Amino acid sequence: MDLFFYGTLRHMPLLHCVLGASSAKLLPARLQGFQARAIKGEDFPMIVEMDGEAEGVLCQGLSAEDVARLNFYEGGFNYELRDVALEIGGEKTTAQVYFPLETSWQDNGPWSLDRWVAEFGDLATEAAGEVMSHFGEISAEKLEFMFPMIRARAAARLAASSEAYAESPSGFGRQDTDNQGDSISHRGFFLMKTSKVAFRQYDGAMSAPVAREVFVGGDAAIVLPYDPKRDRVLLIEQFRAGPYVRGDQKPWMLEPIAGRIDPGETPEATARREGLEEANLSYDKLHAVSKCYASPGCNTEFFHIFVAEADLPDDITGISGLESEAEDIKSYLFSYDTLMEMVDRFAAANAPLVLAALWLARHRETLRSTA
Repeated sequence: MDLFFYGTLRHMPLLHCVLGASSAKLLPARLQGFQARAIKGEDFPMIVEMDGEAEGVLCQGLSAEDVARLNFYEGGFNYELRDVALEIGGEKTTAQVYFPLETSWQDNGPWSLDRWVAEFGDLATEAAGEVMSHFGEISAEKLEFMFPMIRARAAARLAASSEAYAESPSGFGRQDTDNQGDSISHRGFFLMKTSKVAFRQYDGAMSAPVAREVFVGGDAAIVLPYDPKRDRVLLIEQFRAGPYVRGDQKPWMLEPIAGRIDPGETPEATARREGLEEANLSYDKLHAVSKCYASPGCNTEFFHIFVAEADLPDDITGISGLESEAEDIKSYLFSYDTLMEMVDRFAAANAPLVLAALWLARHRETLRSTA
């Protein structure tokens, strides 16, 4: 079978990740009477019938396994295959192309592969690695449901590979480990992964391989809004599954505003977006409190914690949240003294809230004197 790719699969690292070991032949080709067009709000293109031509790659001699892998990958993007006539070096041939089924996309002008590679190539390739690890295990429909978190996890892995905040007196690093295989025990919105790994011991020898189960999430931005003029904070309350599953009799938790960092977003941008989504609140200044793991023994989640200077009048509280994310959130105002009293009697049963409160205790007078 022969397929023509006009969009992101022209990026060879991505295509090789999706195809795996394939003997298909790759040739440059052009599709007359069509253009690859950018989609407003998306980072992938669509093919549109119009004057011009779409530059691309023809994959000849794809096996049934190759096509199944491609259909699985593209199935999560809501496409279907159609026959087209192509031109290769002045010669005509035929192949199939993935055409979008979505009809509500808005044309946003010509799409550029080079620009896409610079902005999203590494992220897409990293995400494709996880996508294809689910091939043969889940349906395309479930993949579509999982895909936002797959991208978030990919962005977190890329961030982890380029950022190292922790102090390590031993001098040990990732080079002092030996991964002997990973397996996935749960595939859903979140993942449970088991890593079998040996690691350098303090006597210099490598340990015996150990298996460790890890909850795989994404990175998050967490922000405690503080009004230095009124000397009070805003907290939100919502139902939380973790305390509920533990058996806690109070699974509605008071906590700072928080949310997953979307691919391409900075932690600061996420903090501001979540303020609007969860509390209809905008901030004046953001102060970095901590960059830390939630529970490094068994969890990949990484937190960017902030205190935000904000205007918090009496009528700022209310009920909010995104219906699409099943959020039902209520906001409350607490004086600084009440917040610290909750910390002292362990009523602030949320680690990022306690961290942010303790940072605020240290810097409160400076914030109030400059407000």
